[in-house]
Amino acid sequence: MTALFSPLELRETTVPNRVMVSPMCQYSCDDRDGLATDWHRVHLGSRAVGGAGLVMTEATAVEPRGRISPEDLGIWSDDHRAALEPITEFVSAQGSVPAIQLAHAGRKASTSRPWEGHEPVAPEDGGWDVVGPSGEPWPYDGEAPRTERLDQQGIEQVIDSFRSGAERALAAGFEVAEVHAAHGYLLHEFLSPVTNHREDDYGGDFDGRTRLTREVTGAVREVWPDDKPVFVRISATDWLPDRDAWTVEDSVRLADQLADVGADLIDVSGGGIHPQSRPEYAGPNYQLRYAERIRAETDSDIAVGAVGGITTPEQAEAVIANERADLAIVGREHLRDPYFALHAADALDATDEIEGPPQYRRAIGF
Repeated sequence: MTALFSPLELRETTVPNRVMVSPMCQYSCDDRDGLATDWHRVHLGSRAVGGAGLVMTEATAVEPRGRISPEDLGIWSDDHRAALEPITEFVSAQGSVPAIQLAHAGRKASTSRPWEGHEPVAPEDGGWDVVGPSGEPWPYDGEAPRTERLDQQGIEQVIDSFRSGAERALAAGFEVAEVHAAHGYLLHEFLSPVTNHREDDYGGDFDGRTRLTREVTGAVREVWPDDKPVFVRISATDWLPDRDAWTVEDSVRLADQLADVGADLIDVSGGGIHPQSRPEYAGPNYQLRYAERIRAETDSDIAVGAVGGITTPEQAEAVIANERADLAIVGREHLRDPYFALHAADALDATDEIEGPPQYRRAIGF
Protein backbone atom coordinates (compact mmCIF):
# COMPACT_ATOMS: atom_id res chain seq x y z
CA MET A 1 0.00 0.00 0.00
CA THR A 2 1.38 3.38 -0.97
CA ALA A 3 0.99 6.28 1.43
CA LEU A 4 -0.28 8.59 -1.31
CA PHE A 5 -3.27 6.39 -2.07
CA SER A 6 -4.25 5.70 1.50
CA PRO A 7 -7.52 7.33 2.62
CA LEU A 8 -7.60 10.33 4.95
CA GLU A 9 -10.35 10.43 7.56
CA LEU A 10 -11.40 13.91 8.64
CA ARG A 11 -14.38 13.82 10.98
CA GLU A 12 -16.77 11.49 9.12
CA THR A 13 -15.56 12.47 5.66
CA THR A 14 -13.22 10.09 3.86
CA VAL A 15 -10.86 11.55 1.28
CA PRO A 16 -10.05 8.48 -0.86
CA ASN A 17 -6.41 9.45 -1.42
CA ARG A 18 -3.96 12.16 -0.36
CA VAL A 19 -3.89 14.13 -3.64
CA MET A 20 -5.67 17.48 -3.45
CA VAL A 21 -6.23 19.89 -6.32
CA SER A 22 -5.06 23.26 -5.07
CA PRO A 23 -7.45 26.20 -5.43
CA MET A 24 -6.37 28.04 -8.58
CA CYS A 25 -8.11 31.15 -9.88
CA GLN A 26 -9.47 30.80 -13.41
CA TYR A 27 -10.76 34.36 -13.93
CA SER A 28 -13.41 32.92 -16.24
CA CYS A 29 -16.88 34.02 -15.15
CA ASP A 30 -18.97 35.44 -17.98
CA ASP A 31 -20.63 38.85 -17.66
CA ARG A 32 -18.65 39.56 -14.48
CA ASP A 33 -21.45 37.97 -12.45
CA GLY A 34 -19.45 35.44 -10.40
CA LEU A 35 -21.47 32.50 -11.76
CA ALA A 36 -19.74 29.21 -12.55
CA THR A 37 -19.56 28.40 -16.27
CA ASP A 38 -18.79 25.42 -18.47
CA TRP A 39 -15.11 26.31 -18.01
CA HIS A 40 -15.35 25.66 -14.26
CA ARG A 41 -17.31 22.45 -14.79
CA VAL A 42 -14.69 21.06 -17.15
CA HIS A 43 -11.71 22.39 -15.19
CA LEU A 44 -12.80 20.93 -11.84
CA GLY A 45 -14.58 17.89 -13.25
CA SER A 46 -11.60 16.73 -15.28
CA ARG A 47 -9.38 16.73 -12.19
CA ALA A 48 -11.94 14.52 -10.46
CA VAL A 49 -11.92 12.19 -13.47
CA GLY A 50 -8.13 12.31 -13.12
CA GLY A 51 -8.32 10.67 -9.72
CA ALA A 52 -7.61 13.48 -7.23
CA GLY A 53 -9.00 12.63 -3.82
CA LEU A 54 -10.12 16.19 -3.12
CA VAL A 55 -10.96 18.84 -5.72
CA MET A 56 -11.16 22.43 -4.49
CA THR A 57 -12.60 25.45 -6.27
CA GLU A 58 -10.66 28.60 -6.83
CA ALA A 59 -11.01 31.45 -4.31
CA THR A 60 -14.79 31.96 -4.27
CA ALA A 61 -15.81 35.40 -3.08
CA VAL A 62 -18.32 35.67 -0.24
CA GLU A 63 -19.37 39.14 -1.37
CA PRO A 64 -19.00 41.04 -4.66
CA ARG A 65 -16.25 43.37 -3.41
CA GLY A 66 -14.30 40.30 -2.24
CA ARG A 67 -13.41 39.19 -5.77
CA ILE A 68 -9.83 39.53 -6.96
CA SER A 69 -11.05 40.32 -10.46
CA PRO A 70 -14.52 41.00 -11.86
CA GLU A 71 -14.33 37.56 -13.51
CA ASP A 72 -13.89 35.58 -10.26
CA LEU A 73 -16.29 33.01 -8.84
CA GLY A 74 -18.77 34.05 -6.16
CA ILE A 75 -21.04 32.45 -3.56
CA TRP A 76 -23.02 35.47 -2.36
CA SER A 77 -26.42 34.50 -3.79
CA ASP A 78 -28.61 31.49 -4.47
CA ASP A 79 -27.88 31.89 -8.17
CA HIS A 80 -24.23 31.16 -7.39
CA ARG A 81 -25.23 28.12 -5.36
CA ALA A 82 -27.32 26.79 -8.24
CA ALA A 83 -24.49 27.30 -10.75
CA LEU A 84 -22.10 25.30 -8.55
CA GLU A 85 -24.43 22.36 -7.87
CA PRO A 86 -23.74 20.51 -11.17
CA ILE A 87 -20.01 20.71 -10.44
CA THR A 88 -20.26 19.17 -6.97
CA GLU A 89 -22.56 16.46 -8.32
CA PHE A 90 -20.10 15.52 -11.05
CA VAL A 91 -17.04 15.65 -8.79
CA SER A 92 -18.80 13.46 -6.21
CA ALA A 93 -19.89 11.00 -8.89
CA GLN A 94 -16.22 10.40 -9.76
CA GLY A 95 -15.46 9.44 -6.15
CA SER A 96 -13.67 12.70 -5.31
CA VAL A 97 -14.53 15.04 -2.45
CA PRO A 98 -15.78 18.46 -3.65
CA ALA A 99 -14.37 21.39 -1.66
CA ILE A 100 -14.77 25.16 -1.83
CA GLN A 101 -12.41 27.93 -0.83
CA LEU A 102 -14.36 30.81 0.73
CA ALA A 103 -12.50 34.05 0.15
CA HIS A 104 -12.36 37.81 0.38
CA ALA A 105 -9.60 39.64 -1.50
CA GLY A 106 -9.56 42.75 0.71
CA ARG A 107 -7.29 45.47 -0.61
CA LYS A 108 -6.03 43.23 -3.43
CA ALA A 109 -9.50 43.17 -5.02
CA SER A 110 -10.78 44.90 -8.17
CA THR A 111 -7.90 44.07 -10.50
CA SER A 112 -7.82 42.92 -14.10
CA ARG A 113 -6.95 39.34 -14.98
CA PRO A 114 -3.23 38.38 -15.01
CA TRP A 115 -3.14 38.15 -18.80
CA GLU A 116 -4.69 41.63 -18.96
CA GLY A 117 -2.05 43.22 -16.76
CA HIS A 118 -3.38 42.50 -13.25
CA GLU A 119 -3.82 46.24 -12.70
CA PRO A 120 -6.54 48.03 -10.69
CA VAL A 121 -9.94 48.28 -12.38
CA ALA A 122 -11.62 51.63 -11.78
CA PRO A 123 -15.29 51.76 -10.73
CA GLU A 124 -16.27 53.33 -14.04
CA ASP A 125 -14.70 50.33 -15.80
CA GLY A 126 -16.52 47.72 -13.71
CA GLY A 127 -14.32 47.77 -10.63
CA TRP A 128 -15.12 48.94 -7.09
CA ASP A 129 -13.69 50.49 -3.94
CA VAL A 130 -11.86 47.97 -1.78
CA VAL A 131 -11.53 47.35 1.97
CA GLY A 132 -8.73 46.46 4.35
CA PRO A 133 -7.75 46.52 8.02
CA SER A 134 -6.03 49.89 7.97
CA GLY A 135 -7.21 51.79 4.91
CA GLU A 136 -3.80 51.59 3.24
CA PRO A 137 -3.89 50.48 -0.42
CA TRP A 138 -1.83 47.76 -2.02
CA PRO A 139 1.40 49.48 -3.17
CA TYR A 140 0.77 49.57 -6.90
CA ASP A 141 3.19 51.45 -9.14
CA GLY A 142 0.25 53.51 -10.40
CA GLU A 143 -2.97 54.74 -8.85
CA ALA A 144 -4.55 52.31 -6.37
CA PRO A 145 -8.28 51.95 -5.80
CA ARG A 146 -9.77 53.76 -2.82
CA THR A 147 -9.27 51.54 0.24
CA GLU A 148 -11.73 51.80 3.10
CA ARG A 149 -10.72 50.87 6.64
CA LEU A 150 -13.27 48.35 7.91
CA ASP A 151 -15.13 49.54 10.98
CA GLN A 152 -16.91 47.27 13.44
CA GLN A 153 -20.04 47.12 11.29
CA GLY A 154 -17.98 46.27 8.23
CA ILE A 155 -16.13 43.52 10.08
CA GLU A 156 -19.41 42.01 11.23
CA GLN A 157 -20.64 42.13 7.63
CA VAL A 158 -17.55 40.22 6.48
CA ILE A 159 -18.10 37.54 9.12
CA ASP A 160 -21.76 37.24 8.15
CA SER A 161 -20.76 36.97 4.47
CA PHE A 162 -18.45 34.04 5.21
CA ARG A 163 -21.18 32.39 7.27
CA SER A 164 -23.79 32.84 4.51
CA GLY A 165 -21.30 31.69 1.88
CA ALA A 166 -20.70 28.51 3.85
CA GLU A 167 -24.43 27.87 4.12
CA ARG A 168 -24.85 28.22 0.36
CA ALA A 169 -21.78 26.07 -0.29
CA LEU A 170 -23.25 23.31 1.86
CA ALA A 171 -26.54 23.54 -0.02
CA ALA A 172 -24.59 23.28 -3.28
CA GLY A 173 -23.16 19.93 -2.19
CA PHE A 174 -19.64 20.74 -1.05
CA GLU A 175 -18.13 18.40 1.53
CA VAL A 176 -15.25 20.63 2.68
CA ALA A 177 -15.17 24.39 3.31
CA GLU A 178 -11.82 26.17 3.34
CA VAL A 179 -11.35 29.66 4.79
CA HIS A 180 -8.82 31.61 2.72
CA ALA A 181 -6.51 33.47 5.12
CA ALA A 182 -3.40 33.58 2.92
CA HIS A 183 -1.65 35.37 0.05
CA GLY A 184 -2.21 38.94 1.21
CA TYR A 185 -6.00 38.84 0.97
CA LEU A 186 -8.32 40.24 3.61
CA LEU A 187 -7.88 37.79 6.49
CA HIS A 188 -4.12 37.64 5.94
CA GLU A 189 -4.10 41.46 5.90
CA PHE A 190 -5.54 41.36 9.42
CA LEU A 191 -3.04 38.70 10.54
CA SER A 192 0.11 40.45 9.41
CA PRO A 193 1.69 43.43 11.20
CA VAL A 194 2.85 44.55 7.74
CA THR A 195 -0.72 45.54 6.86
CA ASN A 196 -2.63 45.67 10.15
CA HIS A 197 -1.96 48.92 11.98
CA ARG A 198 -5.18 48.99 13.98
CA GLU A 199 -5.29 49.77 17.68
CA ASP A 200 -8.68 48.24 18.45
CA ASP A 201 -9.69 44.65 19.25
CA TYR A 202 -8.77 43.56 15.70
CA GLY A 203 -5.20 44.87 15.73
CA GLY A 204 -2.17 45.39 17.89
CA ASP A 205 -0.92 42.18 19.46
CA PHE A 206 -1.12 38.61 18.16
CA ASP A 207 -4.53 37.93 19.68
CA GLY A 208 -5.97 41.09 18.18
CA ARG A 209 -4.57 40.51 14.70
CA THR A 210 -5.74 36.88 14.63
CA ARG A 211 -9.20 37.63 15.97
CA LEU A 212 -10.97 38.07 12.61
CA THR A 213 -9.56 34.82 11.19
CA ARG A 214 -10.63 32.98 14.32
CA GLU A 215 -14.10 34.53 14.25
CA VAL A 216 -14.59 33.79 10.55
CA THR A 217 -13.45 30.19 11.01
CA GLY A 218 -15.76 29.83 13.99
CA ALA A 219 -18.68 31.26 12.00
CA VAL A 220 -18.09 28.78 9.17
CA ARG A 221 -17.80 25.94 11.67
CA GLU A 222 -21.12 26.94 13.28
CA VAL A 223 -23.03 26.33 10.05
CA TRP A 224 -20.90 23.49 8.67
CA PRO A 225 -22.07 20.02 9.75
CA ASP A 226 -20.19 18.31 12.54
CA ASP A 227 -19.38 15.36 10.28
CA LYS A 228 -17.70 17.51 7.60
CA PRO A 229 -14.27 19.17 7.84
CA VAL A 230 -13.25 22.81 7.71
CA PHE A 231 -9.84 23.79 6.31
CA VAL A 232 -7.97 27.09 6.65
CA ARG A 233 -5.34 28.19 4.14
CA ILE A 234 -2.63 30.39 5.63
CA SER A 235 0.60 31.98 4.49
CA ALA A 236 2.99 30.43 6.98
CA THR A 237 5.36 33.35 6.57
CA ASP A 238 5.26 36.76 4.92
CA TRP A 239 8.72 36.15 3.39
CA LEU A 240 9.86 39.53 4.72
CA PRO A 241 12.71 38.66 7.10
CA ASP A 242 13.86 42.27 7.49
CA ARG A 243 10.48 43.60 8.65
CA ASP A 244 8.09 43.09 11.54
CA ALA A 245 6.04 40.46 9.73
CA TRP A 246 4.11 37.22 10.10
CA THR A 247 6.37 34.23 10.85
CA VAL A 248 6.24 30.44 10.94
CA GLU A 249 6.23 30.66 14.74
CA ASP A 250 3.07 32.76 14.51
CA SER A 251 1.54 30.13 12.23
CA VAL A 252 2.23 27.33 14.69
CA ARG A 253 0.49 29.33 17.40
CA LEU A 254 -2.43 30.21 15.10
CA ALA A 255 -2.91 26.58 14.05
CA ASP A 256 -3.67 25.59 17.63
CA GLN A 257 -6.13 28.46 17.99
CA LEU A 258 -7.88 27.45 14.76
CA ALA A 259 -8.13 23.88 15.99
CA ASP A 260 -9.84 25.22 19.10
CA VAL A 261 -12.56 26.88 16.98
CA GLY A 262 -13.16 23.79 14.88
CA ALA A 263 -10.68 23.76 12.00
CA ASP A 264 -9.56 20.28 10.93
CA LEU A 265 -6.69 20.98 8.51
CA ILE A 266 -4.26 23.83 7.87
CA ASP A 267 -3.47 24.30 4.18
CA VAL A 268 0.05 25.74 4.38
CA SER A 269 1.19 28.21 1.74
CA GLY A 270 3.26 31.40 1.96
CA GLY A 271 3.77 35.01 0.97
CA GLY A 272 1.57 37.45 -0.91
CA ILE A 273 1.36 40.26 1.63
CA HIS A 274 3.59 42.75 -0.23
CA PRO A 275 5.25 43.06 -3.66
CA GLN A 276 8.64 42.48 -2.01
CA SER A 277 7.44 39.23 -0.44
CA ARG A 278 9.54 36.54 -2.11
CA PRO A 279 10.65 33.05 -1.02
CA GLU A 280 14.32 32.45 -0.31
CA TYR A 281 14.12 29.42 -2.58
CA ALA A 282 11.56 28.41 -5.21
CA GLY A 283 11.76 24.86 -6.46
CA PRO A 284 10.66 21.34 -5.55
CA ASN A 285 8.86 21.20 -2.18
CA TYR A 286 9.83 24.79 -1.46
CA GLN A 287 7.08 25.31 1.14
CA LEU A 288 7.04 21.82 2.60
CA ARG A 289 9.24 22.81 5.54
CA TYR A 290 6.52 25.16 6.80
CA ALA A 291 3.87 22.46 6.75
CA GLU A 292 6.26 20.06 8.44
CA ARG A 293 6.99 22.50 11.26
CA ILE A 294 3.32 23.24 11.88
CA ARG A 295 2.53 19.53 11.90
CA ALA A 296 5.38 18.79 14.31
CA GLU A 297 5.10 21.76 16.66
CA THR A 298 1.38 22.28 17.23
CA ASP A 299 -0.08 21.01 20.48
CA SER A 300 -3.29 19.94 18.73
CA ASP A 301 -3.66 17.01 16.34
CA ILE A 302 -4.82 19.26 13.50
CA ALA A 303 -3.97 17.87 10.06
CA VAL A 304 -1.73 19.72 7.60
CA GLY A 305 -1.62 20.01 3.83
CA ALA A 306 1.56 20.89 1.94
CA VAL A 307 1.65 22.91 -1.29
CA GLY A 308 4.43 24.37 -3.40
CA GLY A 309 6.56 22.70 -6.05
CA ILE A 310 5.03 19.23 -5.79
CA THR A 311 5.25 18.03 -9.38
CA THR A 312 6.08 14.31 -9.40
CA PRO A 313 4.43 11.18 -8.01
CA GLU A 314 7.59 10.34 -6.08
CA GLN A 315 7.59 13.74 -4.35
CA ALA A 316 3.94 13.44 -3.40
CA GLU A 317 4.44 9.92 -2.08
CA ALA A 318 7.44 10.97 0.00
CA VAL A 319 5.54 13.89 1.54
CA ILE A 320 2.92 11.50 2.91
CA ALA A 321 5.09 8.43 3.56
CA ASN A 322 7.59 10.46 5.60
CA GLU A 323 4.72 12.00 7.62
CA ARG A 324 5.69 15.53 6.65
CA ALA A 325 2.07 16.38 5.79
CA ASP A 326 -1.33 14.71 5.56
CA LEU A 327 -2.28 15.97 2.08
CA ALA A 328 -0.13 16.59 -1.00
CA ILE A 329 -1.68 19.72 -2.52
CA VAL A 330 -0.85 19.88 -6.22
CA GLY A 331 -1.47 23.10 -8.12
CA ARG A 332 0.29 23.91 -11.37
CA GLU A 333 1.09 20.30 -12.15
CA HIS A 334 -2.66 19.72 -12.25
CA LEU A 335 -2.86 22.42 -14.93
CA ARG A 336 -0.26 20.56 -16.95
CA ASP A 337 -1.76 17.15 -16.23
CA PRO A 338 -5.42 16.87 -15.16
CA TYR A 339 -4.84 13.15 -14.63
CA PHE A 340 -1.94 13.55 -12.22
CA ALA A 341 -3.34 11.10 -9.66
CA LEU A 342 -3.99 8.36 -12.24
CA HIS A 343 -0.52 8.80 -13.68
CA ALA A 344 0.94 8.79 -10.16
CA ALA A 345 -0.77 5.47 -9.42
CA ASP A 346 0.77 4.04 -12.59
CA ALA A 347 4.23 5.41 -11.76
CA LEU A 348 4.09 4.11 -8.18
CA ASP A 349 2.79 0.68 -9.26
CA ALA A 350 -0.39 1.38 -7.31
CA THR A 351 -3.11 1.08 -9.92
CA ASP A 352 -4.87 -1.47 -7.72
CA GLU A 353 -5.17 1.18 -4.99
CA ILE A 354 -7.23 3.73 -6.95
CA GLU A 355 -10.46 3.41 -8.86
CA GLY A 356 -10.00 5.14 -12.15
CA PRO A 357 -12.95 5.82 -14.41
CA PRO A 358 -13.93 2.63 -16.24
CA GLN A 359 -14.02 4.58 -19.50
CA TYR A 360 -10.26 5.18 -19.21
CA ARG A 361 -8.98 1.92 -17.73
CA ARG A 362 -7.86 0.41 -21.02
CA ALA A 363 -5.35 3.25 -21.38
CA ILE A 364 -3.94 3.51 -17.86
CA GLY A 365 -3.43 -0.10 -16.87
CA PHE A 366 -6.33 -0.53 -14.46
